[in-house]
Amino acid sequence: MRIRANHILFCINALTLLLILIITFLPDNFLRIILGLPLVLFFPGYTLLAALFPRTGGLNNIERFALSFGLSIAVVPLIGLALNYTPWGIRLYPILISLSIFSFSMSVIGWYRSRRLPPDETIAFLINFKVPSVSQMWSSQSLRDKIITVVLVVMIIGAIGTLVYVVNQPRHVEQFTEFYVLNAEGKAENYPSTVFLGQSVEVILGIINHEHEATDYRIEIVIDGESIGQVGPVSLDADETWEQAVTATPKQKGDKQKLEFLLYKNTGADVYESLHLWIEVQ
Repeated sequence: MRIRANHILFCINALTLLLILIITFLPDNFLRIILGLPLVLFFPGYTLLAALFPRTGGLNNIERFALSFGLSIAVVPLIGLALNYTPWGIRLYPILISLSIFSFSMSVIGWYRSRRLPPDETIAFLINFKVPSVSQMWSSQSLRDKIITVVLVVMIIGAIGTLVYVVNQPRHVEQFTEFYVLNAEGKAENYPSTVFLGQSVEVILGIINHEHEATDYRIEIVIDGESIGQVGPVSLDADETWEQAVTATPKQKGDKQKLEFLLYKNTGADVYESLHLWIEVQ
Protein backbone atom coordinates (compact mmCIF):
# COMPACT_ATOMS: atom_id res chain seq x y z
CA MET A 1 0.00 0.00 0.00
CA ARG A 2 1.45 3.37 -1.09
CA ILE A 3 0.64 6.49 0.92
CA ARG A 4 1.73 9.84 -0.45
CA ALA A 5 3.13 12.57 1.78
CA ASN A 6 0.31 14.96 0.88
CA HIS A 7 -2.20 12.50 2.34
CA ILE A 8 -0.17 12.37 5.54
CA LEU A 9 -0.09 16.16 5.71
CA PHE A 10 -3.86 16.23 5.30
CA CYS A 11 -4.24 13.71 8.15
CA ILE A 12 -1.92 15.77 10.36
CA ASN A 13 -4.03 18.89 9.90
CA ALA A 14 -7.26 16.95 10.37
CA LEU A 15 -5.98 15.46 13.65
CA THR A 16 -4.80 18.88 14.78
CA LEU A 17 -8.23 20.35 14.12
CA LEU A 18 -9.81 17.44 15.99
CA LEU A 19 -7.52 18.10 18.97
CA ILE A 20 -8.53 21.77 19.03
CA LEU A 21 -12.22 20.80 19.07
CA ILE A 22 -11.65 18.22 21.83
CA ILE A 23 -9.73 20.67 24.05
CA THR A 24 -12.36 23.36 23.48
CA PHE A 25 -15.50 21.31 24.02
CA LEU A 26 -14.28 18.19 25.88
CA PRO A 27 -11.37 19.42 27.98
CA ASP A 28 -11.28 16.36 30.27
CA ASN A 29 -11.36 13.76 27.49
CA PHE A 30 -8.40 11.35 27.41
CA LEU A 31 -8.13 11.84 23.64
CA ARG A 32 -6.45 15.20 24.26
CA ILE A 33 -3.44 13.29 25.60
CA ILE A 34 -3.40 10.78 22.74
CA LEU A 35 -3.56 13.52 20.10
CA GLY A 36 -1.49 16.01 22.07
CA LEU A 37 1.62 13.83 22.08
CA PRO A 38 2.09 13.76 18.29
CA LEU A 39 1.17 17.45 18.07
CA VAL A 40 4.15 18.26 20.28
CA LEU A 41 6.58 15.45 19.47
CA PHE A 42 6.01 14.67 15.77
CA PHE A 43 3.79 17.00 13.71
CA PRO A 44 6.00 20.14 13.79
CA GLY A 45 9.12 18.27 12.76
CA TYR A 46 7.44 16.20 10.05
CA THR A 47 5.72 19.17 8.43
CA LEU A 48 8.96 21.17 8.58
CA LEU A 49 10.81 18.34 6.81
CA ALA A 50 8.02 18.14 4.23
CA ALA A 51 8.53 21.82 3.49
CA LEU A 52 12.34 21.63 3.40
CA PHE A 53 12.80 18.25 1.67
CA PRO A 54 9.76 17.44 -0.48
CA ARG A 55 11.79 15.24 -2.85
CA THR A 56 12.00 11.54 -2.10
CA GLY A 57 15.71 11.31 -2.84
CA GLY A 58 16.75 13.57 0.03
CA LEU A 59 15.85 11.37 3.01
CA ASN A 60 14.62 7.82 3.34
CA ASN A 61 11.58 6.99 5.45
CA ILE A 62 13.51 6.00 8.57
CA GLU A 63 15.62 9.15 8.51
CA ARG A 64 12.57 11.30 7.92
CA PHE A 65 10.71 9.64 10.79
CA ALA A 66 13.65 10.03 13.19
CA LEU A 67 14.36 13.63 12.22
CA SER A 68 10.68 14.50 12.67
CA PHE A 69 11.00 13.74 16.39
CA GLY A 70 14.32 15.53 16.68
CA LEU A 71 13.13 18.66 14.90
CA SER A 72 9.90 18.72 16.90
CA ILE A 73 11.87 18.65 20.14
CA ALA A 74 13.93 21.57 18.80
CA VAL A 75 11.06 23.62 17.31
CA VAL A 76 8.55 23.42 20.17
CA PRO A 77 10.84 25.06 22.80
CA LEU A 78 11.63 27.86 20.33
CA ILE A 79 7.91 28.51 19.85
CA GLY A 80 7.45 28.49 23.62
CA LEU A 81 10.34 30.92 24.02
CA ALA A 82 8.77 33.28 21.49
CA LEU A 83 5.39 33.04 23.27
CA ASN A 84 7.07 33.96 26.54
CA TYR A 85 7.74 37.45 25.14
CA THR A 86 4.16 38.00 23.98
CA PRO A 87 1.14 39.19 26.02
CA TRP A 88 -0.38 35.69 25.78
CA GLY A 89 2.48 33.89 27.53
CA ILE A 90 3.08 30.15 27.71
CA ARG A 91 -0.46 28.90 28.22
CA LEU A 92 -2.55 26.07 26.83
CA TYR A 93 -4.41 27.86 24.06
CA PRO A 94 -1.52 30.05 22.86
CA ILE A 95 0.70 26.97 22.61
CA LEU A 96 -2.03 24.94 20.90
CA ILE A 97 -2.78 27.67 18.36
CA SER A 98 0.91 28.43 17.71
CA LEU A 99 1.80 24.78 17.06
CA SER A 100 -1.28 24.36 14.88
CA ILE A 101 -0.43 27.44 12.80
CA PHE A 102 3.18 26.29 12.43
CA SER A 103 2.22 22.77 11.34
CA PHE A 104 -0.45 24.06 8.96
CA SER A 105 1.91 26.62 7.40
CA MET A 106 4.67 24.06 6.85
CA SER A 107 2.08 21.63 5.45
CA VAL A 108 0.93 24.17 2.88
CA ILE A 109 4.52 24.86 1.83
CA GLY A 110 5.31 21.15 1.64
CA TRP A 111 2.15 20.45 -0.36
CA TYR A 112 2.90 23.28 -2.78
CA ARG A 113 6.48 22.17 -3.34
CA SER A 114 5.54 18.50 -3.80
CA ARG A 115 2.88 19.45 -6.36
CA ARG A 116 5.61 20.92 -8.53
CA LEU A 117 7.56 17.64 -8.58
CA PRO A 118 7.05 14.64 -10.87
CA PRO A 119 4.90 11.91 -9.23
CA ASP A 120 7.80 9.46 -9.00
CA GLU A 121 9.90 12.00 -7.04
CA THR A 122 7.34 12.86 -4.38
CA ILE A 123 7.55 11.34 -0.92
CA ALA A 124 5.58 8.14 -0.43
CA PHE A 125 5.43 5.48 2.26
CA LEU A 126 5.00 1.81 1.44
CA ILE A 127 2.99 -0.20 3.96
CA ASN A 128 3.37 -3.98 3.86
CA PHE A 129 0.61 -5.77 5.73
CA LYS A 130 2.81 -8.87 5.94
CA VAL A 131 4.88 -7.91 8.96
CA PRO A 132 8.34 -9.53 9.05
CA SER A 133 9.92 -10.69 12.27
CA VAL A 134 12.00 -8.28 14.32
CA SER A 135 15.18 -10.21 13.59
CA GLN A 136 14.53 -10.06 9.86
CA MET A 137 13.84 -6.34 10.00
CA TRP A 138 17.00 -5.72 12.05
CA SER A 139 19.28 -7.86 9.89
CA SER A 140 18.02 -6.28 6.67
CA GLN A 141 18.99 -2.77 7.79
CA SER A 142 22.33 -1.15 7.10
CA LEU A 143 24.60 0.01 9.92
CA ARG A 144 23.47 3.60 9.44
CA ASP A 145 19.79 2.61 9.61
CA LYS A 146 20.44 0.57 12.75
CA ILE A 147 22.05 3.56 14.43
CA ILE A 148 19.17 5.81 13.39
CA THR A 149 16.65 3.25 14.68
CA VAL A 150 18.37 3.03 18.07
CA VAL A 151 18.54 6.82 18.36
CA LEU A 152 14.87 7.08 17.40
CA VAL A 153 13.80 4.52 20.01
CA VAL A 154 15.85 6.27 22.70
CA MET A 155 14.34 9.64 21.77
CA ILE A 156 10.78 8.28 21.88
CA ILE A 157 11.33 6.51 25.20
CA GLY A 158 12.98 9.62 26.64
CA ALA A 159 10.19 11.91 25.46
CA ILE A 160 7.47 9.63 26.82
CA GLY A 161 9.35 9.17 30.10
CA THR A 162 9.76 12.91 30.51
CA LEU A 163 6.07 13.46 29.83
CA VAL A 164 5.04 10.79 32.36
CA TYR A 165 7.37 12.32 34.95
CA VAL A 166 5.98 15.82 34.42
CA VAL A 167 2.36 14.60 34.55
CA ASN A 168 2.92 12.67 37.78
CA GLN A 169 4.76 15.50 39.51
CA PRO A 170 2.60 17.33 42.06
CA ARG A 171 1.63 20.72 40.74
CA HIS A 172 2.52 23.74 42.79
CA VAL A 173 -0.36 26.17 42.63
CA GLU A 174 0.63 29.71 43.53
CA GLN A 175 -1.50 31.22 46.28
CA PHE A 176 -1.70 34.97 46.66
CA THR A 177 -4.06 37.88 47.29
CA GLU A 178 -4.45 41.01 45.20
CA PHE A 179 -4.73 44.08 47.41
CA TYR A 180 -5.11 47.45 45.71
CA VAL A 181 -6.22 51.04 46.29
CA LEU A 182 -8.07 53.32 43.85
CA ASN A 183 -9.13 56.94 44.05
CA ALA A 184 -12.74 57.90 44.81
CA GLU A 185 -13.62 57.59 41.09
CA GLY A 186 -12.30 54.03 40.94
CA LYS A 187 -9.10 54.81 39.03
CA ALA A 188 -5.49 54.03 39.85
CA GLU A 189 -4.40 57.66 39.47
CA ASN A 190 -4.76 61.13 41.01
CA TYR A 191 -4.83 59.89 44.58
CA PRO A 192 -5.69 62.50 47.24
CA SER A 193 -2.51 64.16 48.43
CA THR A 194 -3.66 67.34 50.23
CA VAL A 195 -6.53 67.74 52.73
CA PHE A 196 -7.46 70.23 55.41
CA LEU A 197 -7.50 69.27 59.04
CA GLY A 198 -10.89 67.73 59.80
CA GLN A 199 -11.44 66.55 56.23
CA SER A 200 -11.43 62.85 55.35
CA VAL A 201 -9.37 61.10 52.71
CA GLU A 202 -11.66 58.88 50.62
CA VAL A 203 -10.32 55.97 48.58
CA ILE A 204 -11.54 52.60 47.37
CA LEU A 205 -9.84 49.44 48.65
CA GLY A 206 -10.03 46.17 46.76
CA ILE A 207 -9.20 42.53 47.49
CA ILE A 208 -9.14 39.58 45.09
CA ASN A 209 -8.78 36.15 46.66
CA HIS A 210 -6.38 33.90 44.73
CA GLU A 211 -5.72 31.62 47.70
CA HIS A 212 -7.81 28.82 46.12
CA GLU A 213 -9.90 28.57 49.30
CA ALA A 214 -12.29 30.68 51.36
CA THR A 215 -10.30 33.30 53.26
CA ASP A 216 -11.07 35.96 55.86
CA TYR A 217 -9.42 39.38 55.69
CA ARG A 218 -9.34 42.52 57.78
CA ILE A 219 -7.79 45.91 57.01
CA GLU A 220 -6.25 48.28 59.53
CA ILE A 221 -5.95 51.98 58.65
CA VAL A 222 -2.87 53.70 60.08
CA ILE A 223 -1.64 57.31 59.83
CA ASP A 224 1.96 57.96 60.89
CA GLY A 225 2.04 54.75 62.93
CA GLU A 226 -1.25 55.41 64.77
CA SER A 227 -4.21 53.15 64.07
CA ILE A 228 -7.35 55.15 63.30
CA GLY A 229 -9.78 52.46 62.19
CA GLN A 230 -10.41 49.01 60.83
CA VAL A 231 -12.39 47.45 57.96
CA GLY A 232 -13.75 43.95 58.12
CA PRO A 233 -13.64 41.11 58.65
CA VAL A 234 -14.25 40.39 54.95
CA SER A 235 -14.94 36.77 53.95
CA LEU A 236 -14.18 35.89 50.33
CA ASP A 237 -14.51 32.62 48.46
CA ALA A 238 -11.82 31.52 46.02
CA ASP A 239 -11.42 34.02 43.14
CA GLU A 240 -14.01 36.36 44.67
CA THR A 241 -13.49 40.14 44.50
CA TRP A 242 -14.34 42.76 47.12
CA GLU A 243 -14.27 46.56 46.82
CA GLN A 244 -15.39 49.20 49.28
CA ALA A 245 -15.00 52.94 49.73
CA VAL A 246 -13.22 53.82 52.97
CA THR A 247 -12.38 57.13 54.65
CA ALA A 248 -9.49 58.17 56.86
CA THR A 249 -9.51 61.39 58.88
CA PRO A 250 -6.12 62.78 59.96
CA LYS A 251 -5.97 64.02 63.55
CA GLN A 252 -3.19 66.58 63.16
CA LYS A 253 -1.68 68.75 60.48
CA GLY A 254 1.71 68.10 58.92
CA ASP A 255 3.57 67.36 55.71
CA LYS A 256 4.23 63.88 54.28
CA GLN A 257 2.00 61.93 56.62
CA LYS A 258 2.00 58.24 55.74
CA LEU A 259 -1.47 56.80 55.30
CA GLU A 260 -1.19 52.99 55.44
CA PHE A 261 -3.65 50.21 54.74
CA LEU A 262 -2.53 46.97 56.39
CA LEU A 263 -4.12 43.72 55.25
CA TYR A 264 -4.33 40.75 57.61
CA LYS A 265 -5.25 37.24 56.51
CA ASN A 266 -7.49 34.96 58.59
CA THR A 267 -6.45 35.17 62.25
CA GLY A 268 -2.83 36.00 61.56
CA ALA A 269 -1.19 38.74 63.59
CA ASP A 270 1.40 39.58 60.94
CA VAL A 271 0.73 41.99 58.10
CA TYR A 272 0.02 40.00 54.92
CA GLU A 273 -0.04 42.91 52.43
CA SER A 274 0.30 46.68 52.80
CA LEU A 275 -0.38 49.81 50.79
CA HIS A 276 0.34 53.44 51.59
CA LEU A 277 -0.23 57.01 50.38
CA TRP A 278 1.57 60.21 51.33
CA ILE A 279 -0.71 63.07 52.28
CA GLU A 280 -0.27 66.67 53.40
CA VAL A 281 -2.63 67.91 56.08
CA GLN A 282 -3.04 71.71 56.13
